[in-house]
Amino acid sequence: MADIIIVNPRFSTSFWGMEHCMEMLGKRANLPVACLPLLAALVPAHHQVMIVDENVEDLDFERLGRADMVCVTGMSVQGSRLLEILEELRIRDVFTVVGGPMATVEPEALEDLADVIFVGEADVTWPQFIKEWEAGSHARRYEQAEKTDMSTLPLPRLELLKSQHYMFGSMQISRGCPFTCEFCDIIVTFGRKPRLKGSEQVLAELDAYYRAGTRIVFVVDDNLIGNKKAIKPMLREIAKWQEAHSYALTLFTEASLDLAEDEELMRLMGQAGFQSVFIGIESPDEASLRETKKLQNVRERAGTLVERVRRIQDHGLDVWCGMIVGFDNDKPEAFDVLPAFLAQARIAHALIGLLHAIPTTPLFERLKSEGRLNDDAGSDAFGTNVIPLGMSPAMLREGLVRTTEKSYSAGAYFERLDRLFIEGRFKFAVHQLPYWRKHRAAWIKSCIENYVMFAVLALRLVRQIDDPEIARRYRAQLLQIARTRMFEPQLLFTYAIKTAMHHHYATITNSLVASAGGSVPESVRSFSRTKTRLPSNDQPSAARRIA
Repeated sequence: MADIIIVNPRFSTSFWGMEHCMEMLGKRANLPVACLPLLAALVPAHHQVMIVDENVEDLDFERLGRADMVCVTGMSVQGSRLLEILEELRIRDVFTVVGGPMATVEPEALEDLADVIFVGEADVTWPQFIKEWEAGSHARRYEQAEKTDMSTLPLPRLELLKSQHYMFGSMQISRGCPFTCEFCDIIVTFGRKPRLKGSEQVLAELDAYYRAGTRIVFVVDDNLIGNKKAIKPMLREIAKWQEAHSYALTLFTEASLDLAEDEELMRLMGQAGFQSVFIGIESPDEASLRETKKLQNVRERAGTLVERVRRIQDHGLDVWCGMIVGFDNDKPEAFDVLPAFLAQARIAHALIGLLHAIPTTPLFERLKSEGRLNDDAGSDAFGTNVIPLGMSPAMLREGLVRTTEKSYSAGAYFERLDRLFIEGRFKFAVHQLPYWRKHRAAWIKSCIENYVMFAVLALRLVRQIDDPEIARRYRAQLLQIARTRMFEPQLLFTYAIKTAMHHHYATITNSLVASAGGSVPESVRSFSRTKTRLPSNDQPSAARRIA
């Protein structure tokens, strides 16, 4: 029996990490990277496996040094820490294996630091390697020849995670995306034909999270609706599971904007318990969308961007979005258009980043051929490797600062939030289902739990914010939502979470503003390089990007 430890390096503070509000939410990290329990499940049962996520616990190098094998996985945004860990393990003469997004798109940076490297999906090659390692005949590099058959994946070993320290759980239903966005590496790594797990696999994972006491789960698919025909029966099965468990799990996910063109799909997502959906809108400028081949966002017959966002909201799904600045078509005025668009669309959570060319993507190859990749050592301090076309790097940096500051001022943020939740009387679809009228006891139990959670979080917000002016603003917002939506406790708790999230956004924004005229701070650089991506891939493979 071998002693195998799987390590996930810590992430730098960033927009998506929510680090500045985790303490008041009583957690250490937003969610676990979903590859960790899956990798553990793929290890033969006769070996001992441990998961160490540096985002919720410190690394004990003495313990790692006693392991027979240490497997390290990570994204490019974890790169500096990943390198530090591999260097320390090499000094200690530990047998190391590395895989994941960074190993896939930047293998040359890691292959000399580890004994074995994995490129791409590894659901087949990882257990193959372990058998060969046992026999003393393993290779130095593994690259899976075929895409993974999702129906063959085992149930992730969630019991190895320290779930109590995460705000959310994470699970994956599908891989792949049918679209051709120029900046996106998903189609390069996962292909354009979405592949899904079977319903029995998905329901088993829901059962596992339910038993673990996790109540919010992020479905980490890059585009949950990439195969609409296949996902609809899956959503019906999830809805049946939710009804059988009194809608115990709150779900949210990522999807493409063409969700707004399918009434049945929006309805099914609500019935399955989805409350929020992250959409890659990228830009309110159609010319920029066409430039980057995000043609699914430019469909005249489907309506304007704002009309489609509102259509999704009208079906009881809260829309988050990713926005990118720095397209070739972008001019300086783009930075003023973006905040106005967000206000009109009533999107509170807009993760704004600089265009970045990921190796392996069509964008990277195009800019490389045009000589427009900035490979200088200091270029990443600016936040992107792209040399902009429509403005100078200094103008792009100043524009990012200006649009972020304008979008995340307390006034702008709460105006967007209140346009949706107070003026728009937004209601989550799941809370309006006929199920609750038939199960009044379950409804009352849910209401009581949410009233208590709202009161606890509201008290923490008012007491733990150091800035008296901001604390007063939060108090006023919470009192306003309590007065106007008093009898909707599920919504009250959601609003309190969004208030806490503003504290995180504002802290990051202040760091960015303070750096104006200099380099972009690490918190924003990490976010920019992920380009609104969430860190939740379900196996060691290329960096993810929403479709």
